[in-house]
Amino acid sequence: MQSENPFVADFAKMLNSAAGTLAGMGREARDSARERVKEFMGDMDFVSREEFDAVKELAATARAETESLKARLDALEAKLGAN
Repeated sequence: MQSENPFVADFAKMLNSAAGTLAGMGREARDSARERVKEFMGDMDFVSREEFDAVKELAATARAETESLKARLDALEAKLGAN
């Protein structure tokens, strides 16, 4: 039966701990960078995709209503001009 060398076991534990620490630092750095980008974008007055789509739909509705009202006005003006 082979006995375990305490130096090798301690070294393996240390490397395992270091790897876990480095992975945690990487996740923390990524999350921190993501938050900084969100703050920066928020300060730039960008709108979300949902807000953009809502305003786009409102503009399309207003455009259609304007065209409808223009057609009605043209018809009324033509009718008044014929009299």
